[in-house]
Amino acid sequence: MATRTGKAGRNCPRCPRLVAFRQTWREREPSWFNAPVPSFGPLNARLLIVGLAPGLRGANRTGRPFTGDFAGDLLYATLKEFGFARGTFEARPDDTLELIDARITNGVRCVPPENKPTPAEINTCRDYLVPTMTEMPTLRAIVALGRIAHETTVKALGAKRSAAPFSHGGRAEIGALALFSSYHCSRYNTNTGVLTPDMFRAVFRSVRAYLDA
Repeated sequence: MATRTGKAGRNCPRCPRLVAFRQTWREREPSWFNAPVPSFGPLNARLLIVGLAPGLRGANRTGRPFTGDFAGDLLYATLKEFGFARGTFEARPDDTLELIDARITNGVRCVPPENKPTPAEINTCRDYLVPTMTEMPTLRAIVALGRIAHETTVKALGAKRSAAPFSHGGRAEIGALALFSSYHCSRYNTNTGVLTPDMFRAVFRSVRAYLDA
């Protein structure tokens, strides 16, 4: 069942496991967002950043991608450094942060148990990722954060995984778009040294050079 919009309704019923998990947390934390997290940023942005899924106490709580958990600290600081954001990031959706020429979404819109969506859930939610991209008229570049986000983005663009294998710092041309890839900016990856802030900045430095060329 395809959709023409990149927005999932608050009570999207399409993934039973995620629906049950969402309902559990609505009962535990009724003040939290606890719904499919919408994309953040202007539709006319040239850059789209694709994450994996909302964090339980991050975007699932606040309702804004990468807001309320560690990953957002590094992501938004990096976006500000390279001119893709301005204002003050205070890890809450009513801060003064705004994106400039950039938009952020997730491959899976609902928080999954243990941060691990199933292949079926990833495939189902791609029906929202595809129109998220097509509704952006000036889209030129995509940054995928992590292998799963990278692979679902490649499929959403109608390409084969073999045409654009994942590698940190990699870049692939798919149609008129440039797909940049990075390890996910999670606390685990930064704590273990899989991803350093300099490695992350290098990806966005490449994106900025590409868009400014």
